[in-house]
Amino acid sequence: MAYHQIDPDEIDATPDYPCDRRAVSDQVDTSLLHLARYTMAPGEQLPRVYHAHRQREEAFVVLSGTLHVETPDEAFVVPEGEVFLAEPESPHRAYNPDDADESVTVMGTGAPKTDPAIPYDDAE
Repeated sequence: MAYHQIDPDEIDATPDYPCDRRAVSDQVDTSLLHLARYTMAPGEQLPRVYHAHRQREEAFVVLSGTLHVETPDEAFVVPEGEVFLAEPESPHRAYNPDDADESVTVMGTGAPKTDPAIPYDDAE
């Protein structure tokens, strides 16, 4: 058996990422689960691109602030304490609007871990 207690503040931020991303699953080298903490200042987004995954179920637990999520059909506003879930093949882009009053912090998780993002062209 193995257990880990991790403080995301002690993990280096992912370089060249659109927001502050602390990859918890990389720290302990999980095999199935993706887990990272993201902090977005006003005007920042969580993913590198508006995207979907072929197999990954992805969830964002809002720890502080208010998360906004763009989808092809509607825009979601997810307050602190709530969860946003995207099923496979469901395009989404999580972000903090330019006019937000505060940063938003979420814990993002998904499985399988190795399911690359498929860019989504919202002009389709």
